[in-house]
Amino acid sequence: MARILIWVVFLIGGGIAGVIIDLRLFPEIFRNSVFHVVSIMLGVSLLMLVLRASKNTGRFLSRFGRKGTLPRMDTNILVTTGIYSCMRHPMHLGLLFFPLSVALIIGSPSFIFIISPAEMILMIILIKLIEEPEAIKKFGNDYRDYKKKVPFFSFQSFCLRMLLENPGA
Repeated sequence: MARILIWVVFLIGGGIAGVIIDLRLFPEIFRNSVFHVVSIMLGVSLLMLVLRASKNTGRFLSRFGRKGTLPRMDTNILVTTGIYSCMRHPMHLGLLFFPLSVALIIGSPSFIFIISPAEMILMIILIKLIEEPEAIKKFGNDYRDYKKKVPFFSFQSFCLRMLLENPGA
């Protein structure tokens, strides 16, 4: 629940802060309708990719990362196949671009160029400091071995295609 709250704070707080900064410092850009049309189109497109990556990795984890009855978003099996053979945090890679997609939809230059990149960096730090130690605690040496073989994220075209395509067995 705390992680969802962090996301809400990032998105709502970033949006409000971006609009306040823009209205004070860049009112001409913030009120430019051409900028907003292009920004919204890019934001909606990016949001669709973010949601697809999240849906695909979520379905893959629920299919292969759970044994028995567990809470909805919990796993008890270390998944190292499919997209997880390419990168350790594919869902986070997709969600990393969520603030940027919202920033583009809002059309706030400050949110786009300053706040969302800062939030993205903070998310990477949180994954490194919270998610990774939790995975080591949960899966032990199996996760440590997996960590040595598979990168945090991967931008190889094969991996990105796998992230955005429907998950398979």
